[in-house]
Amino acid sequence: MPKHIDVVGAVIVRNGLIFCAQRGPAGALAGKWEFPGGKLERGESAAAALVREIREELDCEIRVGDEITTTVHEYEFGVVNLTTYYCELAEGEPTLSEHGAALWLEPSVLGSIEWAPADLAAVHLVQADLTSRSKSI
Repeated sequence: MPKHIDVVGAVIVRNGLIFCAQRGPAGALAGKWEFPGGKLERGESAAAALVREIREELDCEIRVGDEITTTVHEYEFGVVNLTTYYCELAEGEPTLSEHGAALWLEPSVLGSIEWAPADLAAVHLVQADLTSRSKSI
């Protein structure tokens, strides 16, 4: 029976751009792009986990907004249950400590980088949502 891992991801939006983080060269999914975040700890809410993970990984503070989607994806190492949320920076600038690179991308070009498979559903939803919003403004 595969290991089940509950994970949260932050879709950080600033000035119409989305923060994208590239996984470091070591470990699972090396070099793939993702929305930053991490595993929920026992008894922790999704919002609390996101705030903690972004503080640990990017040394900044976020405000967690609306849920985007939950995706289940089976990898070699287990089944990831990823829930993504729109977020905004509350304090500081993202500073990489675990990721290899980062980009701020317009929603229309999110598909130009190689995403981790679990993040793809959120990528498509964010693209559709934010591209239509910017067109209607």
